[in-house]
Amino acid sequence: MEIIADMHTHTVSSGHAYSTVNEMAAAAGYKGLKALAITDHGPAMPGGPHLYHFAAIRFIPPWIGGVRILLGVEANILALDGSIDIPEPYLGKLDFVMAGLHERCGFDCQGIDRNTEALLRAMANPCIRAIAHSGNPAFPVHFEALVQGALETGTALEINNSSLSHSRSGSRPNCEYLAELIASSGAPVIIGSDAHIAQGVGEFGEAIALLERAGVAVEQVMNSSLERLLAFLCLVE
Repeated sequence: MEIIADMHTHTVSSGHAYSTVNEMAAAAGYKGLKALAITDHGPAMPGGPHLYHFAAIRFIPPWIGGVRILLGVEANILALDGSIDIPEPYLGKLDFVMAGLHERCGFDCQGIDRNTEALLRAMANPCIRAIAHSGNPAFPVHFEALVQGALETGTALEINNSSLSHSRSGSRPNCEYLAELIASSGAPVIIGSDAHIAQGVGEFGEAIALLERAGVAVEQVMNSSLERLLAFLCLVE
């Protein structure tokens, strides 16, 4: 399985990452990637960027060193109604909106039923194209319901490579089960490195192996071809 775009990366703008946009783009080009999504955290993350960052992001060029740059965000889900910390006028300026549950960012764990409800309501927002690190054990969810929601809304579920190596300890069993459900249902999925420094861009090995073991078809992986990815994001080149 070839992955042509890293859909989950953080720059210095996230407040706890260590490389610039240009450094991340250079790393993506070095790794042979065709596209790179810049998904800095939404403003509810402690130390995260001001909301105006997501308006000024328009100054980043669409191509850097031959790599297609996708302007994005890893938004924080704030409440049970699925609302996020990026308001509608800003969402329209972005190529890719991914949302997730993060501790101390407005919605702490409220139990498996309410966690699931918050994610499903976020997925009903057509601007949100993916759910970040879906197997995070800090926020248990009903995975069957999550996959059904992905099918009904066309929202991709992320298999986060960092969750399988050095972040969110305990994610692997959840991700393995989630991948099996994705494989059997045909739901869409994306792979992201969750890189917080340039050296981490394009590191997908654990996530690819997990999806392949589960039997996920390459056609289900939205960032397995540039054409498929741009169609998924409704972007016209």
